[in-house]
Amino acid sequence: MVRSEENDVVGYLAGMPEGRREALTRLRQLCRAELTGFDEVMAYGMPVYERDGTAEIAFAGQKHYISFYLMRSDVREAFEERLAGQDMGKGCLRFRRPESIDFDLLRDLLKATAARPGKVC
Repeated sequence: MVRSEENDVVGYLAGMPEGRREALTRLRQLCRAELTGFDEVMAYGMPVYERDGTAEIAFAGQKHYISFYLMRSDVREAFEERLAGQDMGKGCLRFRRPESIDFDLLRDLLKATAARPGKVC
């Protein structure tokens, strides 16, 4: 994983290559709009969204893809059918090209995460 040494999300995004920066900025805007009551912090070298000090969502610009981290197993299970065709690890969706990001899916995942607290994996 590529880890940033930046202390804030604005600096993190500024350091991204242009094509990825646009997609990551859009993802940040989506997180900020949907994750009401969450704190945006830098942790693990990437932007993280915490509720009551617990990280539930994060994203990162990696060398070969953009990662979207969904730490809530209950949300992943609820979206199992929609996530079936995605490039996904245990809790990470990977998008190889910025234009392949399914922002509608991510918005729905964020809304489900924000709706109520749940167990983080």
